[in-house]
Order: sequence, then C-alpha cells, then structure tokens
Amino acid sequence: MRLRVRNEIVCRYQPAAANVIGVMRLTPRGHYGQHVIDWSIDVSIDCRLRASEDAFGNTVHAFEVSGPLETLTIEGTGEVDLFDSTGFVRDAIERFPVEVYLRDTPATTCDPALRAFADETMAKAPNPLGAMHALMGAVHERVTYDPAAEAGRTAGAAFAAGAGAAADLAHVFIAAARHSGAPARFVSGYAAEPQGEGASAHAWAEVWLDEYGWIAFDPAANICPHGRHVRVAIGLEQLAAAPLRSVRGGFGAEQVTSEVAFVAPYGQEQ
Repeated sequence: MRLRVRNEIVCRYQPAAANVIGVMRLTPRGHYGQHVIDWSIDVSIDCRLRASEDAFGNTVHAFEVSGPLETLTIEGTGEVDLFDSTGFVRDAIERFPVEVYLRDTPATTCDPALRAFADETMAKAPNPLGAMHALMGAVHERVTYDPAAEAGRTAGAAFAAGAGAAADLAHVFIAAARHSGAPARFVSGYAAEPQGEGASAHAWAEVWLDEYGWIAFDPAANICPHGRHVRVAIGLEQLAAAPLRSVRGGFGAEQVTSEVAFVAPYGQEQ
C-alpha cells in the first residue's frame, strides 16, 4: 500500500514567544516492510533545518526561529510504500545491543501492581512469543485506549487509571515486557484506520525475542502492525521518540495541536 502522509503541527504562544528552539523527529526511515519514497519538512518561519541522526538512528532536524512568535506551523509530508511484514522489524538501523532496551526509564518503571499483572498474564503462555501476544491482549483489555487523551502518563499511572493515549498503553506494555526479561522499546509514527476512514499520529512498542528478532506490538489496537503503520522514530520511552520537542524564549503558555492526514490508497484521499 502506498500512502501519502501529511502531519501538520501548530504551536500557539500566548503571549508571543521571543524565540523557539526545537528538535523534530518527523522523518521515517526505510526498513523491511517500509520504503520511503520521499519526505520533506516545512516550517512557517524562515529558518535553517540542521539534519542529523540521534543515538537511536532516528532522523532528527533541529531548528531555531526568532520572534516575536504567536504561531509556528510545522508540516511533514511524504510518500511511503508499506508491506505486510506480520509485525517483524528487519533491516532497521540498530545502534545498540538489545540489552540496552531492558533499561527502566521514568515513564516505563514497573511498579508492584503492574509487576503482578505481568506475572499473572504471562505465566501460562506456552513460549515467549505467546507471552507477548497475551500481554498485548491483556493491556488492551485492562487499559482503555482513548484517542483524545493527552499522552504523557507513566506506565504505573496509566495502569492505575485504566485508560490513556496510545503512548500510555505502549509504556504499560514496555514496562511489563522488560519486567519479564524481554528488551522492549517505544515507537512513534502514524497508523491508518482499519476501514480506511482516516489516520492518526500513533505509538506502539517493539520487543526483542531471541528466536525472531524485533517484533512490533500495538496494544492500543491489539494487533501486530501489518502494513498500515508508518514507523518514524524509536526510543526507550516517548520523550526519546517525540515528533517535536521545543523550548520557547520568554514566559507564557504554549498550545500544540497536531493533525494527520493520509491519502490511501494512492490518489484517493481519506
């Protein structure tokens, strides 16, 4: 399936910001199951984008714009060919040994309640792959996916609340997987709706299993991504893979909104 993706991020500042410094992770990279045909980033204020790679191999664009700024709009647009890899992630850039992805972070610490849940969920699984599928289904059932929720909860907080954004469910899944001894990481990207009625910014997880390598699990949708997920960035938790992180100069409030649109199949807007 060929998808044309447009992600528009609008930042509004009140009062106007003196300047803004930011880092974007909006550009997907190719791997088995995903071929990036083209991609571009446009910023509404004239500035220089400095492209590089972060420690995880994500494509990063840094920028600095001068104000006063009341609104800053960033748009990432491109075409991606997706193929059903049944969840397997191969030929992606790998900078670290898999053991790095066993590290706890503030957002993925597994508290006692979540440890008990993980142990009970995976105890009867016939093998490690079955354990991860059982965990994905249990997280999906236990923590309600709310597309309108603002992401940012820790695994423990999302588990206790019983609801959260896709990133929150990914944190719960990652914390439980690491507790079981399986390296796991956070993924940010986009997902087309199953019936083709739209698309959204999304988040899921990948787990390393010795017999298979990296496999993607999406607890929000309760599926292994199979040709409708555009993988953009990875990290130990959400902050390391966030599409935009910025700092404003001066004091005041910042409001950030994001709107994602797909054209899929190619040439037919959804």
